Amino acid sequence: MDITNALPVECISHIISLTTPRDACRLAAVSHIFKSAADSDLVWEKFLPSDYKLIISNSVSSSSLSTSLPKKDLYFHLCHYPIFINNCTMSFALEKETGKKCYMVGARGLCIEWGSTANFWKWTSLPKSRFPEVAELAYFWFFEVNARIETRILSNRTNYAAYLVFKFGKSTDGFGSTLLASGVYVEGINDEERQGLFLDPSRNTPQLFHDRRDGWMEIEMGEFFNKNGDDGTLLCSLFDFDRFGTRHGLVIEGIELRPKKRLMP
Repeated sequence: MDITNALPVECISHIISLTTPRDACRLAAVSHIFKSAADSDLVWEKFLPSDYKLIISNSVSSSSLSTSLPKKDLYFHLCHYPIFINNCTMSFALEKETGKKCYMVGARGLCIEWGSTANFWKWTSLPKSRFPEVAELAYFWFFEVNARIETRILSNRTNYAAYLVFKFGKSTDGFGSTLLASGVYVEGINDEERQGLFLDPSRNTPQLFHDRRDGWMEIEMGEFFNKNGDDGTLLCSLFDFDRFGTRHGLVIEGIELRPKKRLMP
């Protein structure tokens, strides 16, 4: 029996909404009826976060974004074009395959040790940054960078990884042999767990360091499993062990938190 003859399009849409965005896109290629069902707002409303309207209303984007686009178009718009929230100190996007939430805390939203001291950190704008300003280490003998984000705004039952998004300026010194300590943990819980990192790509395993292909590099700082979103404040921390050698030239765009993809064996 042909299911398209036995069931109304609305019922097919409801069934597809119980799958995944990837499945919906594949099913849309089956037939005209399946395409109509798979592309419907009923399906893609389910794939959007339940609080997407509130997030958009609190962003600097047009508040009509949630109503002016079909839900499928809105979904992919949020996948490809992050929107700014918290007075442009954070960006919000969706992970394309799952619809899970992704956040980046921009440099201005980070807690950077001595970040407001002009002799140590320079604030500038770069054409390849999504944020209005980035932070460049001018000259300092140590640094500490922290991002705080409430677990309640993350997607539940999701394993997240935090990434420092950075690059080096034209003149860089002091990072080739500097071992950094990073940690991703709920503030006040497991706050002694750290891992050692080098910002020099040649000294890290390929699993930690990546070229983002957008003019920036990233390095994984750690993981966190968000079960129900009621853990409190997630702290993503990075600092150096050696507080005697001088450094300069590190440019920070922000710290990104996004679902971690599992590598197939």
